[in-house]
Amino acid sequence: FEFSPKLNTITMRFMEKNQVTFNLLCVPFPKTVALGFVQLTPDTIATESLFCIKDVRSAGFKAKEAWLKDRFAEGLQIHLAKDAAGKPEGFIEFVPIENAWRPVSGTKYLFIHCMMVYPKKAKNKGLGSQLIDLAKQAAQANGLNGLAVMTSKGSWLTDKPIFLKNGFESVGKLGRMELLVLRFNEAPAPTFIDWTENQKAYQGWHLLYSDQCPWHCKAADVLGRVAKEHGIDLQVKRIDTAKEAQQAPSGFGVFSLIRNGMLLEDHYISETRFRNILKAQLAK
Repeated sequence: FEFSPKLNTITMRFMEKNQVTFNLLCVPFPKTVALGFVQLTPDTIATESLFCIKDVRSAGFKAKEAWLKDRFAEGLQIHLAKDAAGKPEGFIEFVPIENAWRPVSGTKYLFIHCMMVYPKKAKNKGLGSQLIDLAKQAAQANGLNGLAVMTSKGSWLTDKPIFLKNGFESVGKLGRMELLVLRFNEAPAPTFIDWTENQKAYQGWHLLYSDQCPWHCKAADVLGRVAKEHGIDLQVKRIDTAKEAQQAPSGFGVFSLIRNGMLLEDHYISETRFRNILKAQLAK
């Protein structure tokens, strides 16, 4: 017997008058298999951890934990997908659309804030569809009209192919954002709230952020410090309610860096990215 790791085969040779060789493909057992889904509660956030940020001591984790505890009463759910070793491989966060932290308007739909499958080895196993099915079951159990989600090819939002695969249809586009719905009946579909109309009100430098994303409080601290280094009066405001997020000046709703009515970024950015933005803006 000869094992070839590169080809993942075992070669068996029978040495008699004539040599006969068989190549057998090795199909290893998976190291991990899907264990199931865990729905977070106010009491289990710290022990189960969060998918996007795992350091329970960090300011971002604590900010998201506090944000979640306030949102559970508004109907928000967050589910983790775990493997047999107990390691998270994906998550989904959804909420009644009336309480969505995105610039959308609708009635009796469940809105998906975020969904992610990671690491790469966890993908292409149907996990994303299973997470969507959790939201679908929750919506049907509550007699809602369907599901809605905002998608984009850019950063910090899931792209639309997984949702189209699961029966969603496009009902609106604005900038890089696209609104998709999965209808259960003939009820009117949700719509975008035109965030571009809200941008002109922000003159000077402004950063609006929410703890819906656990990385935003870090960005607020960093951007504030860097702006001060450059003598810029960056007005930083935390968004504390869904209604504020729905009227935000960006499609993401929970992060807007804006100057003189011009949206510069609509998602979390690093210190390096902000310094590059400053360089470009101050050169004008």
